[in-house]
Amino acid sequence: MSKKAYPLRINADVLAAMQRWADDELRSVNAQIEYVLRDALVRHGRVKLVQKVVTEIEDGNAAPVNQKKEGKDGTPIE
Repeated sequence: MSKKAYPLRINADVLAAMQRWADDELRSVNAQIEYVLRDALVRHGRVKLVQKVVTEIEDGNAAPVNQKKEGKDGTPIE
């Protein structure tokens, strides 16, 4: 996926709230803003949700390998 730089003017309080949310999610502010925008686009039918399959590698003593379906934003899909 290609990225395009875009200057964004944003209210200081909104940016501070996004920073706190990003910190909670262990994301950068830029990644958090992109996540929120992508989620809104999917919820409002502006883009399709792309699925990807994530496979967890089995450890010698671990439970069997689990396959999880996730949306493009990393949220689980059942």
